[in-house]
Formats: sequence, structure tokens, C-alpha cells
Amino acid sequence: MRPSSRSERSRSLLDDETGSAALEFIVAGVLLLVPLVYLVLLLGAVQEQTLGAEAAARHTARVIGQAPDARTAAERGDAVLAGVIREYNMDADAVDVAITCRPRADECPTAGATVIVTVRTEVALPLMPPIFGLDELAAIPVEAQAAQKISRLWGDR
Repeated sequence: MRPSSRSERSRSLLDDETGSAALEFIVAGVLLLVPLVYLVLLLGAVQEQTLGAEAAARHTARVIGQAPDARTAAERGDAVLAGVIREYNMDADAVDVAITCRPRADECPTAGATVIVTVRTEVALPLMPPIFGLDELAAIPVEAQAAQKISRLWGDR
């Protein structure tokens, strides 16, 4: 039995893929490229905040350890922290700094102690809308810590 010309025509239309490669390339490209670009933006933002937190902790600990007295240490530490926050485009309200000493003392910093500076911040996800607090819920916490030994002769200068 010979197939009808109608079934041959419908089969030839189904087998014809002319022009579909361009469409497939565009769809697959968009589906792969958009998440990739978002991932690059996200990793860049996390890297910037991580480097900023690490620099803030390290430089603040260093200036506190090298200051001649507690008042100067506080002034220099605040100045360095403000500079690092500005340099790395960090949100000053989102940065939390804790300064502790080991061994524990009534005053921190003290001569012979090790000052430990901990900097915490959060990275907001790029392009996250501030609807229903999603921008706050979808934030990545970043923490950095640095230690600096203070001279036993600290404060005597």
C-alpha cells in the first residue's frame, strides 16, 4: 500500500529543522548566561566584603598594637576603620567591630596583652528586591579576625 501524499507532506514538515539551531542557541545561551552573570556578580560582592572585613580587622589591630596609649589607639583605630569601610564600599551600619584582649583585663588594650579585633558584616545579594524583607533574609554573613601582640612597655612612652 502506498502512503498518501498528505502523510508524506506532514512527515517532510516534521523532519524539516531549518532555522531551529539559531533558536536553540539563543534559548540555551540565555538560560546559561543569565545565572552565570548573576553568579559572577554575587561572587564579586562577597569577595569585596570579605577583603574589606579582613583588611579592617588586620589594620585596626595593627594600629592599636602600635599606638603609644589607649586614647591614641582608639582614635587611630576609628580612623583606620572608617577608611577601610570607605575604600571597600562597605555599609557602615552593617559593620560590627569587637575588640577583646587576651589574657582578659579590666582595660583593653593593656601592656603585654594580645588585642583581637573581630569585624562582622553582611553581603546583600545583588538585585534582591526589598519586598517583604527578602534583601535582609538573603544576606551572606562575613567575619574576619586579626590579632596583634602589644608591647610590654606599651603606655610607658
